[in-house]
Amino acid sequence: MKKILIANRGEIAVRVIRACRDMGIATVAIYSECDRAALHVRLADEAWPVGPSAPRESYLRIDAIIEAAKKSGADAVHPGYGFLAENEDFAAACRDAGLVFIGPSPEAITLMGSKTAARQAAIKAGVPVVPGTEEPLSEDTSDADVLTVAERIGYPLMLKAVAGGGGKGMRMVSTPADLPAALRAARSEALSAFGDGAVYLERRILAPRHIEVQLLGDHHGTVLPFVERECSIQRRHQKVVEESPSLAVSPELRRRMTSAAAAVAKTVGYTNAGTIEFLLDRDGSFYFLEMNTRLQVEHPITEMVTGVDLVQWQIRIARGEPLTLAPESLLTPKAHAIECRIYAEDPETGFMPSPGRIQGLRVPHGPGVRDDSGAYEGGEVPIFYDPMISKLVTWGETRGHAIARMKRALAEYQVRGIRTTIPFFQWLLDDEDFKAARFDTTFIDRKWGAPGSRLPQAIDSAHEDLAVIAAAVHMFTRSTATVVSEPVSIWKQAGRAEALR
Repeated sequence: MKKILIANRGEIAVRVIRACRDMGIATVAIYSECDRAALHVRLADEAWPVGPSAPRESYLRIDAIIEAAKKSGADAVHPGYGFLAENEDFAAACRDAGLVFIGPSPEAITLMGSKTAARQAAIKAGVPVVPGTEEPLSEDTSDADVLTVAERIGYPLMLKAVAGGGGKGMRMVSTPADLPAALRAARSEALSAFGDGAVYLERRILAPRHIEVQLLGDHHGTVLPFVERECSIQRRHQKVVEESPSLAVSPELRRRMTSAAAAVAKTVGYTNAGTIEFLLDRDGSFYFLEMNTRLQVEHPITEMVTGVDLVQWQIRIARGEPLTLAPESLLTPKAHAIECRIYAEDPETGFMPSPGRIQGLRVPHGPGVRDDSGAYEGGEVPIFYDPMISKLVTWGETRGHAIARMKRALAEYQVRGIRTTIPFFQWLLDDEDFKAARFDTTFIDRKWGAPGSRLPQAIDSAHEDLAVIAAAVHMFTRSTATVVSEPVSIWKQAGRAEALR
């Protein structure tokens, strides 16, 4: 494997490029029209255009990506996550073109990509699942039939897209009267997002924690689970903060959950990197939720607590190497790690996207800090894609140590020109319940917007201007040896942090 094409963009493409470079493997980037000057394009050994800015005309074009791989002479394709990462047709097209797909087989993606088929695989493996439908409810299934099924399962329940993910095609239903409207909305959203309007029903577990287990499986029958990740801090069913290990998981529970995850993967003959997600009830019971047949956004925290480079192992597995990692070492965390997903969104306007040019950027550094990013000063955050700027990760000997480092890193992180979620994370890390790990998947819904949930004072453009004026006046007075007090008062008005910036 001498050259790998990365069928993605942004920070994950940059992450894969760097892993390849460490291994002495050449890289090929692909880009849409608006990504012509993106960081992943600049870092790769070569780059090929695949179409206009809209994803369906570029990053979702299987034919264009396969053509780029052939023309560049790539041996393999890494899909990253999102876009075509869990698309069985893309994996099959790579195989048919003689390219190694760095991920599971098309058959495994098909099986585990269907939420109902994945549930059946978990049942076969002897892993508990949330009570729900065992077969998809197609678009032709009548409201009356769905209501009958719902009555058998019991309320409250969740409507979920069979081909779903990322919270799309998902609705909570509290009463029978709410079901028809929720059904129409879920089907419409699922059809738009995944091209499949089929849904299924699950009983809603009230206030659970969301725990997931990273896996690696090789082509020699070995499946290795890793120490769990806590992913309960979510907004609109999407994770925004993750950490490892979970304070809610004892060593005994970890053994049972990781064994269950490995059993599911072995049942379907899974290879490469994947993740089994569980719901953890307040009584300690856990239930299989789904399997992600790809690398996860939150993979860096697992790397930080185990010392394993997951992307490099994806590549090594794809070229046929056996797993040589010590199983017990993967279940014994060497640190505590936390990840905050920094988005170009404005928390004060309902997290509306804030695309645009990054006019200034200061990235935090220092002990225990890692920033996986595809952004740079002067670069654009386009309107066409997920607005993630970076994944900010900190780790320490204890959870408290990791939180302290994250607070320091967030204070240092500065992005000018666009709004970001940095102030939101600063609010979150100061919350007493978060600091005590007293949370579940409803945490943000309950806390955000409640009395006392004000964001830290944002740095506005007026203060930025005052800081610039203060600095200019100060330099002028120094050069003329004239002592004045006005710059000091301006400094105080702007605030020391803003003025320093």
